[in-house]
Amino acid sequence: MKRIGRNYTGPWRRTPGRLLGTGLVRLYQIVFSPLVGGHCRHVPTCSEYGYEAIARHGLWRGGWLTARRVARCGPFGHAGHDPVPD
Repeated sequence: MKRIGRNYTGPWRRTPGRLLGTGLVRLYQIVFSPLVGGHCRHVPTCSEYGYEAIARHGLWRGGWLTARRVARCGPFGHAGHDPVPD
């Protein structure tokens, strides 16, 4: 049985920028995320959102979408389902 991960598993082009960006997000998920704790108010979490945004839209546009998402993740922001735009 194949293990399904939390990150985006759909089709995406493996360009150097996308691999770098998704690699940095994955490094954060493995090293720093356990230290921060799991109390995200959004689905998917910000790191999962960042991984998918970079995989689908590239390093620059996906990075911009991720930065906007993290900025909305403050105490006065909304919560709930917030998917990556097509």
